[in-house]
Amino acid sequence: MTVLAHGTAAPGGQDDALARDALAVLQPGFEGTTAPAWLLRRLSEGLVSVGLFGRNIASPGQLAALTAQLRAERDDILVAIDEEGGDVTRLEVRGGSSFPGNLALGAVDDTGLTREVARELGRRLAECGVNFNWAPSADVNSNPDNPVIGVRSFGADTDLAARHTAAYVEGLQATGVVACTKHFPGHGDTNVDSHHALPRIDADLDTLAARELVPFRAAIEAGTKAVMSAHILVPALDPTRPATLSPQILTGLLRKELGYEGLIVTDGMEMNAIAGTYGIERGSVLALAAGADAICVGGGLADEATVLRLRDTLVAAVREGTLPEERLADAAARVRALAGWTASARAGAGAVPGAPQGGAPGIGLEAARRAVTVSGTPAPLTAPYVATLAPVANIAVGHETPWGLAGELAELLPGTASGVFPKGASAEDVLAAAGGRTVVAVVRDAHRHAWMAEVLDRLVAVRPDTVVVEMGLPRAEPRGALYIATHGAARVCGRAAAEVIAGG
Repeated sequence: MTVLAHGTAAPGGQDDALARDALAVLQPGFEGTTAPAWLLRRLSEGLVSVGLFGRNIASPGQLAALTAQLRAERDDILVAIDEEGGDVTRLEVRGGSSFPGNLALGAVDDTGLTREVARELGRRLAECGVNFNWAPSADVNSNPDNPVIGVRSFGADTDLAARHTAAYVEGLQATGVVACTKHFPGHGDTNVDSHHALPRIDADLDTLAARELVPFRAAIEAGTKAVMSAHILVPALDPTRPATLSPQILTGLLRKELGYEGLIVTDGMEMNAIAGTYGIERGSVLALAAGADAICVGGGLADEATVLRLRDTLVAAVREGTLPEERLADAAARVRALAGWTASARAGAGAVPGAPQGGAPGIGLEAARRAVTVSGTPAPLTAPYVATLAPVANIAVGHETPWGLAGELAELLPGTASGVFPKGASAEDVLAAAGGRTVVAVVRDAHRHAWMAEVLDRLVAVRPDTVVVEMGLPRAEPRGALYIATHGAARVCGRAAAEVIAGG
C-alpha cells in the first residue's frame, strides 16, 4: 500500500478497501470537548467508531453538541463510552454518578429495578447522542481481593450475576444503546489489575463453565450486541495467550461453543497486560486474527498518529499474510452492521440528542436507598466530623471522580466538618481533626487495606460512638455504633448513607 508523507493512504482499488476496513475496526479516542479536524477527516475515510472519556465531557449539552458534530460527518457513527454507573462514570466524572453500580443492584436483587436503572442510564446516553456503552460487567466477583472488579460486579453469586446481567442488557438496549458485556471470559477471580500487568486465572474447565461463563451465556440469550474481551491468561482455555489474543477463546469458545454472533471488542489495547507484553501493534493484529472485530485504543492513545500507525499495521499484516484479508473484512462488516443497527434503533425510538425524553430521573437514588444495609441503631447527630480514609483509585474508576458523603451529609446536617486521610494517617490524626465531634469514618474496601482496618479498630476503641460507612465491598465484621454498607461509592450511594445518618 502506498502511504503519503502526511500519513494518508493513496486512494484506489484494493489498497483503499483494505485501508477503509482497517479504519473501520478501530475504536480510537481523542482530546478535547469538540471533534478535532483529523478525526472528522478519518470518519470520511472509513472510521466508524470513537471512544469518549471524561476528558471529552463537560456537560450533557456539550456532549450532545459533540456527538452531533460527529454524526454530521457520519450519521451511523458508533459513539462509545465507559458508563457503568456507580464507581465508573464518564457522564458525571466530576460530580459522581446518579446511578448506583452493579454491586448495589445485586444487593437489592430486583431484576426489574436493574432493568429500569439500565433503561434510564441508556435514555440519558441516547439523549446525549451516545449509542455504545462498554457495560455491563458480567464478572462474578469470586475473589473478594480482586483489585479491579469489586463493586463493578453484581456479586459473588453466579446465578445472581447472570440474571442481573441479562436484565441490564435488556434495559440498556431497549433505548437503542448497545450493551457491551465484559470482560470475557470473566475477570472476577484475578488478583492483578490488567491495567498494570497480565492477570492469570487458574480455574479448571468445570469451574469456568459453572461460574465465569454463566453470566455471559445469559447476556447472549438476552441479545447483547457486543462482548468485550479480557486481557487475562486462562491456562485451562489457552495456556499461552490472553483471552483478547486467543483464537481458542474468542472463536472457539465464544463464537462456536456459546454461539455468539455479535461484535467482539477488545479491552483497551494500551493496558499494560497487552502493551507491555505483545505491544499495541502486534497485539491488535493478533486480536483480529483471533476473532475480535473492534480494537479499543482510546483510553491512553488519543492522537491521529496512533490511528494511522494502527491502520497501516493492519494493512501490512494482510499483505504479509499474518492477518487473513477475509478476517479483516468480516470484522469491518460486523462493525458497520452494528452501526447500522444503532442508526435504525435511534430512528425507531425517535431519539433526538439533546431533547428531553421523559424517563425515570429518580430511579438511581431509589435504587441506592434500597441497596443500603445498616447494622446498629442510628442515633441523633449534630455537626459530626466525616473522615474519609482514601485508597488510591484504580484506573477504571479514575482519580478525578469524587466519592464519599461529606458534602451530602453537610447538606442534611449543617455544621458538619470533614477531612481526607490517605495511607499513613492514624486514628489519632482523625481524632485530633475531629476535635471531640462524633466521627463518621468513610472507607472503601477496608478488607483490602490493612491500614484502614487498623484506623477503624482504633477509632472504635477510643470512640465507641463512631459511625462507619463502607462504600466498597463489605467484607469485614461491622464496626462502630452504626455500620452502613452502601455497596458502591456513587454520589447517590453517599446520599443514601447520609440520609440514614441524618435520619437518626
